[in-house]
Amino acid sequence: MVVAGRLAPLTRRRIVRAVETVLEGEGRALRVSVIFLGRERMRGLNARWTGRDLPTDVLAFRLPLPGGGLAGDVYVCPAVAAGEAQARRLALRQELLRLVIHGILHLLGYDHPEGPERTRSPMWRRQERYLRCLS
Repeated sequence: MVVAGRLAPLTRRRIVRAVETVLEGEGRALRVSVIFLGRERMRGLNARWTGRDLPTDVLAFRLPLPGGGLAGDVYVCPAVAAGEAQARRLALRQELLRLVIHGILHLLGYDHPEGPERTRSPMWRRQERYLRCLS
């Protein structure tokens, strides 16, 4: 696992633990990089890959490997996460862990609807269960 970029209040150890908790819970293996980016780099990635020219909190890119393996990159933007954490009255550390978990679940093939239904989706409930395990 590779962890790079602006880690904000998260230690590498907490990130690795979050990824390992999800992978063990799902019974899956994954070669993963978790990268923390500033607002402008995240905006650029989001514009290039989703067509939305604004920064987002998390992006996940999945790459199936020959032989059935799986690899992927999770990009997290602490600046966007900080705004969301403040709006929800949560610690930034908790929101960043949520985003790492969220990205890993996307890499494993989970998805959710957009809009208000998002927080009632099976993926969101699974994500919150893992977050509780780590808090």
